[in-house]
Order: sequence, then structure tokens, then C-alpha cells
Amino acid sequence: MECKSTKVAPSVDFDHSCSDSVEYLTLNFGPFETVHRWRRLPPCDEFVGARRSKHTVVAYRDAIYVFGGDNGKNMLNDLLRFDVKDCSWCRAFTTGTPPAPRYHHSAVVYGSSMFVFGGYTGDIYSNSNLKNKNDLFEYKFATGQWTEWKVEGSLPVARSAHGATVYSDKLWIFAGYDGNARLNDMWTISLQDREHACWEEIEQSGEIPPSCCNFPVAVCRDKMFVFSGQSGAKITNNLFQFEFNGHMWTRIPTEHLLRGSPPPPQRRYGHTMVAFDRHLYVFGGAADNTLPNELHCYDVDSQSWEVIHPSQDSEMLSGRLFHAAAVIQDAMYIFGGTVDNNVRSGEMYRFQFSCYPKCTLHEDYGKLWENRQFCDVEFILGEREERVLGHIAIVTARCQWLRKKILQARERQRQRTKQDSSEESDEGATRGGTHKLSGRQPMLEVSIREAEAQPFEVLMQFLYTDKIQYPRRGHVQDVLLIMDVYKLALSFKLSRLEQLCVQYIEASVDLQNVLSVCENANKLQLDQLKEHCLNFVVKESHFNQVIMTREFERLSTPLIVEIVRRKQQPPPRLYSDQPVDIGTSLVQDMKAYLEGGGLDFCDIILLLDGHPRPAHKAILAARSSYFEAMFRSFMPEDGQVNISIGEMVPSKQAFESMVRYIYYGDVNMPPEDSLYLFAAPYYYGFSNNRLQAYCKQNLEMNVTVENVLQILEAADKTQALDMKKHCLHIIVHQFIKVSKLPNLRSLSQLLLLDIIESLATHISDKQCAEMGSDI
Repeated sequence: MECKSTKVAPSVDFDHSCSDSVEYLTLNFGPFETVHRWRRLPPCDEFVGARRSKHTVVAYRDAIYVFGGDNGKNMLNDLLRFDVKDCSWCRAFTTGTPPAPRYHHSAVVYGSSMFVFGGYTGDIYSNSNLKNKNDLFEYKFATGQWTEWKVEGSLPVARSAHGATVYSDKLWIFAGYDGNARLNDMWTISLQDREHACWEEIEQSGEIPPSCCNFPVAVCRDKMFVFSGQSGAKITNNLFQFEFNGHMWTRIPTEHLLRGSPPPPQRRYGHTMVAFDRHLYVFGGAADNTLPNELHCYDVDSQSWEVIHPSQDSEMLSGRLFHAAAVIQDAMYIFGGTVDNNVRSGEMYRFQFSCYPKCTLHEDYGKLWENRQFCDVEFILGEREERVLGHIAIVTARCQWLRKKILQARERQRQRTKQDSSEESDEGATRGGTHKLSGRQPMLEVSIREAEAQPFEVLMQFLYTDKIQYPRRGHVQDVLLIMDVYKLALSFKLSRLEQLCVQYIEASVDLQNVLSVCENANKLQLDQLKEHCLNFVVKESHFNQVIMTREFERLSTPLIVEIVRRKQQPPPRLYSDQPVDIGTSLVQDMKAYLEGGGLDFCDIILLLDGHPRPAHKAILAARSSYFEAMFRSFMPEDGQVNISIGEMVPSKQAFESMVRYIYYGDVNMPPEDSLYLFAAPYYYGFSNNRLQAYCKQNLEMNVTVENVLQILEAADKTQALDMKKHCLHIIVHQFIKVSKLPNLRSLSQLLLLDIIESLATHISDKQCAEMGSDI
């Protein structure tokens, strides 16, 4: 199968023991599927199995197994098998007594067996014998044998529409519906020993999700995640995570998601969620009376959502609910569900994941801040003159207010140095001696009287990482600290940090801290936060509880008067059409800095074939262990560093692509650059092989007749032998088009000989005979 758009880059092992001098590169070309492509696979024929919803699917080896559900008239208990290699359907071989027909059950895989628990059984056509179940069945894939586990002791209440997963050799069951009410209890049972297995109820702690049903669960990074579901009036689009070890629940905050950044998916039920790599993928469900078909992706590491845009050649599926999903290798398979007009589906779709290593830009700059290596500026803060170290490059890239302060301090330092130099030369002339200035500049000192050390350090953390630490729930001091940070953000004109602080504080205000926060907002003249607190206090459900507290008795008289008047006569709500300024991100600021904004602060010269490229030591050291070691141990006296990748000097264009990657994580580049930079992660010691994975994908998808000669030259220079062979193959098969390219005449003699040799090998004996007869 040929694909012209983005292909999946197979994972590349990142071997830090790899030699700096790479003898040749092996890219292992093969058949590739388009990244983020939806593909419609053969549907299930009616003679194999009915169209259905409320069923389960599990993945075992190279097959998808579908069990149960309903076809709109009857509940089902057949077991279907879809072979993902052959794209063929059949009924799975079974023996023994299967579970009774059911829907809204759960199914998981452990070892070489599938386990089915609970669900809703009975005759939906006649509306008789309808009841929830708490039985547990095992299906052995090798023999097709169904067996019911008869478990002694206490059992979970019978339920349907619950969540289930396997972790640490146990089946975990959470929440669901018991026929009368929604649940939020949790039970577990060991799947290792059927004879001694018993159910155990788990004592949960933390921010336990509300009682809910028709939600999915997924396990990622040794945690279980639950997203949305049917919770009555409490239905939200919250994402919760469960720690298996401590049995602790945490609601994952969304307050760090600024306006303009992708929001979480709408609240919904009947959707699916699967885990792949570090991501959770949410699809479908019923969202406020609509059936959306966007695929939402949550990055567990960065705690951010995005909507995945399908590839151009995708065969899109319609929105649906009560479908089921499973993952095999690097693809997700979705089967069935209820589509428009309550119609059951028998369709199977495949979605191709992408699996690039994560961007470590924010982490790398964060480590630079934590380690405080290569600091070149010291901020002197407040009345107590506390000192905080930093890096001129990062600070001047992110904050114009501090940039101005640094420029002023640098000018004062220059004047002092000039004056000292003048005085010393006068003394030297008087004594008849000479004096040579040291080339090393002293640490720049910048005084900021309006900032205290603790909030300033939080602000600095934001400059390096685009994040601030989320206040601990119920800790008033944490919230008050973020208010001080907010005050600094206003003074320093950091719009992005302002928005983060406001969202954090508003999300942290509760009945226990609202008066403290309100008083502090009043004192700091933070009117927007004060308004939020006043509105929170006068809410019908809050007012009586707040005014009965000791804190209310100690409140200043003007604030008490303001609260009472607000309660008696609420002011009219004001709506603004003005767009909110969310400021610029770390990536945007570092891009602007590289493109000229940081020229005044360069402190190192990178030499490429003798051509200078000004740069910044702190940024290079943060992103590359090669530069970090160099600047720490043997910094060149002339401040110049020759650039190569092993024995090979990259092209100027490829070098600029690498610098963009270092400064702001950019991975867009012409394919010929990718050959030069394929080995760069090894040589320069980047945090992971993200750049290499993108280089590989770039080469796999973008070698065309138009650029094949440039890539051939790069492949020859970098000794990428299989890429060179691939280019020669294209040239031979498209020689009429390639022969008209102007670049052909500028190729080296050796490469032209390689092309002639490849052409000679390609021409068959019959073609040679025909050419001879023409002569």
C-alpha cells in the first residue's frame, strides 16, 4: 500500500552508548500506514453476527473479539472474531456454557483468557426477567472453553454499565448502575488462582468521582483514568486518576488550560477511551444530545488535551455511542455502536496512532532553572535584598519588563567597567606599568525592590516552563502566594501568567478560604479576584455557611458592609466582547528570540565551516548534554565552537534546522536536512530521540522526484546507504523526469557513475537486445 502523506515512524531505540562517529545509517524502510488515518475495514456480515451496541471488544494477539450487546430487539451472547491481518470475520470457536445474553457488561484480557463480568440480562423484547448480574466468566482463547467462576464470600452488588480493567494480576471493577441507583464503589479479585479467588472491596480515598455509569476506564503510567459518564445532575467533563498502590483518587485540574488552548472534550456518556503510549484517546458518546465524531487526545505527561485532526485520506466514521474500542500494536479498532436514529452498526474502523517521543523543551529549560548552572544574572529582591539567580537568555526572551531592567543594569556595569579601566590605565601610566583586563564578565546584578523572593521564584519557574505549581487543595497560604505572583505578573506585564494565576485562584476558592482570599485581594487591589470572591460568598448555597464562621467576625468592617450590600442588591452582570489577551507561549517567545530578538544577548559563536552563528550558552546547555559538558569543563577561550556531527559537517540549512529544534523544539525541515540530523541526537546528547524519529518519518514520506537528487547527495555524504539505494531506485524508475532536473548536471562524477551503474543493472537483457538492434 502506498501512502503519500505522513507515515508512522517506527520507534528508534535511543542508545547512549552509540559511537559519536556513525559509520552508516540504517533506516529500515518498509510498508507504512498514514499517521492519524481512519480506515474503514470490512463490516461484520449479518450471517456471522448481528449489528450491535452496548457490547464489549478485547484484543488478543492479532484479533479482536466481540462479545454480547444488543441488536435493537434482543440481547446477544455470541462471540465474534475479527482477524486484523486478514481483515476477515468469523464466529469464534466456543465450548461449554457461555454467559447468558447481556449488554453493558465488561470484558478484559488476562494471560490467555478473556474475563466477562456483570451486565444486564433478560428479554428486552417482552420486557421480562430484566436484571443486573455480578457473575464472572472466563473464556480461554486456546481451547474456546467458557467457565463460570463460582466465588465464595462477599460479592460486589450486581451491576451494569460499570468500568473494568486489569492491573497487577487482578480484575478491578468500579461504579456502574445497580438497577436503582448509580454506584461509585470499587472491588477487586485476583485472576491468578481460580480455586482461592475472592472479591475484596477497596477503601478509596481522595477526590473520588461521583457515582456514575456508562463511562470508560483506561490504564496508563500505572494509573487508572476515568472520564465523564452519566452522573445525573453532577455530570461533568472531569478526568480522574486512581493510584493503584495507595487507592487514592485525584481530579486532574484543567485550570492550567488557558483560553485559546484546546479544552477538554464536552461532558458525555457511552464513549470509549483507550491508552496508547503516554496518551488517552476519547471517541464518540452522547454529548448534550449530539453524537460528536472528533477524536480527543490527552497527554498524561503534559496534562493537556488536543483534538486529533484526521489525515486527508481518512475514511471517517460517524458519531456514535455504546460502541467499543481496543488497541492492537499501534492502532485502535472501533466496532459497532448506536448511530443516528437509534440504528445499530456492524462497522469496523481502524485508527493509526502516531508514537513520536514527547517534546522535552519545557522539561529541559525547567532543569536549567532547578540546577542553576551557567547563571549570569542575580536578582536582588525586596527590602531584605534576597538574591535569586537566573539566565539572561531565558529571562530576556520571555519578559520585556525584566529585559529592560537587565539592559539598564548592563549599561551601568559597562560604565563602571569603563571607569575602572580608565582609572587603572592612569595608575599604570603613572607607575609606568600596563594592565590587561580579564575577558570574564562579572555576574550581572539587577535590583527589583517591588518583588519578594518567594513569588518571584514562582514567576521565574513560569518563565522557564510555561507552568506554575498548582496550589495544594485547602492550603490558604498556597493561594495567597499565587495572589502575590499575580500581582507581579500585572506589574511585569506577563499576560499569560496573569491568566494562569486567575484561573488557579478562582478554582481554589472554597468555603474555608474565600474570606482570606477576598481580604488579600482587597489589600493587593486585585479587583477581578475580589469580585469573584464576593460573588462566591453571596451565592444562596454559600452565604449562611460563610457568615457563621469566625473568619467573618474578624473581617474588616468595609468588607462586611460590601458583602451585605452585595447580598441585598447584586450588581448587574457585565459581559465583555473584548478578546482576552493570553500572551505568548514559551515556544513563541524562544522562536522570536532566535529570529533576532536575542541578538543583543548572544554569548557564544557557533562556527559552521568558518561561518559564525551567534547563540546563547544557557539555551544550548539546557538542551544538549554535549554543550553542557563543554561549557562546564573546557569552555573555549575565544568563545567559538566548531559544529559537526561526528566526522560530518552538516549543510547550513540542516544546521539552522537543528538550531530551531534546540531553541523551540521545531521539527519541520526539508527531507534532505533530516539525513544530516539523523545522528544529531546521539552526538549532541538531546534528552530523547524525538528529532531522530521525525527525521526518519520525514524521509519516509517526502522523497520525491523533485528533491531526490538533493537527498541522494545528502545520503552519500552521511553514508546513509539504504537511503542512497532508495534514491537510486527512484531515479532509475523515474529517469525521464529526473534527467530534466537542472541539479543533475551539478552532481559529482562519482554519483553520476552510481546512477549509470544503477541504470545498467535495471535494464533487462531484452531491452539491451532491442537497443542493440536500433544501433
